[in-house]
Amino acid sequence: MHSLVRSPLPALTLALALTAPVFAETPHALPAGQIPNDFRLQPVKDLDGYFPFSPPTSKEAWGKRSERVRRQILVSQGLWPMPTKTSLNAVLHGRIDRDNYTVEKVFFESAPGFYVTGNLYRPKNVTGRVPAVLFAHGHWKDARLSESGDDEVRREIANGEERFENGGKSRFQSMCVQLARMGCVVWQWDMLGDSDSKQISSALNHGFAKQRPEMNTTVNWGLFSPQAEAHLQSTMGLQTWNSIRSLDFVLSLPEVDPERIAVTGASGGGTQTMIVSAIDPRVKLSFPAVMVSTSMQGGCTCENASLLRVGTGNIEFAGLFAPKPLGMTCANDWTKEMSTKGFPELKKLYAFLDAPDNVMLKRGEHFPHNYNAVSRSAFYGWLNRHFKLGQPEPVIERDYPRLTGAQLTVWDAQHPAPRAADPDFERRLLQFWHEDAEKQLAELATKSPERHRELLRAAWDIVLDGGLDDAGEASWEMTAKRDQGSWIQMTGLLRNTTYHEELPAVFCYPKQWNGHTVLWLASTGKAGLFAEDGSLQPEIQKLVDSGATVVGLDLLYQGEFLADGKPLTQTPRVANPREAAAYTLGYNPALFAHRVHDVLTAIKYIRGNDRPSKQISLVALDGTGPIAAAVRAQAGTTIDRAAIHIGRFRFGQVLDLRSPDFLPGAAKYGDVTGLLALGTGKLKEVSEKDDRVAVVEWLRN
Repeated sequence: MHSLVRSPLPALTLALALTAPVFAETPHALPAGQIPNDFRLQPVKDLDGYFPFSPPTSKEAWGKRSERVRRQILVSQGLWPMPTKTSLNAVLHGRIDRDNYTVEKVFFESAPGFYVTGNLYRPKNVTGRVPAVLFAHGHWKDARLSESGDDEVRREIANGEERFENGGKSRFQSMCVQLARMGCVVWQWDMLGDSDSKQISSALNHGFAKQRPEMNTTVNWGLFSPQAEAHLQSTMGLQTWNSIRSLDFVLSLPEVDPERIAVTGASGGGTQTMIVSAIDPRVKLSFPAVMVSTSMQGGCTCENASLLRVGTGNIEFAGLFAPKPLGMTCANDWTKEMSTKGFPELKKLYAFLDAPDNVMLKRGEHFPHNYNAVSRSAFYGWLNRHFKLGQPEPVIERDYPRLTGAQLTVWDAQHPAPRAADPDFERRLLQFWHEDAEKQLAELATKSPERHRELLRAAWDIVLDGGLDDAGEASWEMTAKRDQGSWIQMTGLLRNTTYHEELPAVFCYPKQWNGHTVLWLASTGKAGLFAEDGSLQPEIQKLVDSGATVVGLDLLYQGEFLADGKPLTQTPRVANPREAAAYTLGYNPALFAHRVHDVLTAIKYIRGNDRPSKQISLVALDGTGPIAAAVRAQAGTTIDRAAIHIGRFRFGQVLDLRSPDFLPGAAKYGDVTGLLALGTGKLKEVSEKDDRVAVVEWLRN
């Protein structure tokens, strides 16, 4: 999350922020100067963290977990719902004939005007249907068209990494030629900004560093902007979409066997491999090389997306392919510990699913980061065995006449390249993507309101990092008790023992309790219940006098979480200098989601303690209104009544990635009005002019 410009706040919220008094008499749960012992106050997790995987203990548990993680990938990639598949309009030209294979130049449209470029290798003299391999390259500059230098190739031959001076100059052609000679159709396509794919520049896709003010707008926005993130539009999502459309293209070829489709790639190509293999059931064999590990998860902006790895990681992504054949390699890079951290857990998963021989790791810690001849040979053998190609093993590459970049490029005078690095095209593409999602959701709402509601609820579950069922177990420790005559003021700590979180809270508990509990949210936390002299606000006192318990909470970075007492205006971010939200919010829930979770923790305790409430009401009359709307949507039937002030606030109007109100994906799924529509129980939308006492009367009646 990174700073852009100030977020537009509702007038009431801004007024409260500017005029909030210092509550010297507000009860404290902790000694002065001490902040809660909350796990979330540690530095935020980044891509270099530790991402272990715990194998399932039951098939039912794995079925539920795998469905949830797969949905998380789809939502994070902007693929929930799946975009409309328009005509590919594929163009194949410039066929090159070799001894037992051919090479063609190909481009097609994954979306109108958005071109996927690459080369298609086909075996000659085939009978019947043949396997197909999709080969995703990693972060090699102009990978498909590039050639290694003579000195580099000779060094690799001396080290045992490559076998031939000629063929070794292009590991990409070497793979494609060998597979075609083995009887496979091979499609190798370009990553955005690489080789012939220049509509989105390499500098933007792989090297994005600073926000672009001209792209940070509420309409016609660009990639990496708050609006793009709020609609879950990312370069990683675009690349994943191109991978899906590549499957569409390959499966449109009449000679391809749909039951023998493989995907492979190394490094960033390994990321694309594991992601498309996890979400597209048409892939039958997966081989992500030098990428799957419990360590670094992918350093490029094109390998990161908001929401993607919150609570999960690459080992689990690879495991989603089980029990189908999964092969991997490791090297002297972030994957070097794979044999002891990650792979044993994947072996347990495959054994648990009765397919112990369908997972393999080719160790190569003595080699640098690569997709060298040794690793490629491991893939050939894996493919040969599982697709029954009948090749004698070990499968060894033969040398071949290498084609130059000029011979492989898809653009020429008859097929001119589209304009490169075109900001207007970038805006149009994102607008098309946005309008398509809006249209699909609107049509679904008309045709099947229940399915529409289910789709939105499933999406918000990812955006908000779970609901009441995922909130964990809560307990209460009272640190102070004060008899106020007809009611008792109990101050203490609500602890979420599942997630090691701690919330300062105050319960205003009437001695003649009627079973009604009111959660009163405020921008100042539990201090919002009290006047400057420490007495209850009149409307709070009226509720307590009526027999209702009123609860005030310090949500994360409110009240006692703030050592200096100053309201938080910029949320924490990882140390990565690039201003891409995914580096923080791809690994950590947004602050907004944390605060929703805090309220759910309180509800879990209120519903589950030894004297559970008969009725729970939720009140949020200032800038916490959107939090309350989200809580109401996620709490199911637990909230009986809610009085919420939303005003003019919309997630789609937040133009600061580090605003406490910023929430990736929120604008895509109905914004705050969508949340309100998902909630249950009686709702009173409060305007800035509504009398607070009138709200109290509504709660009492």
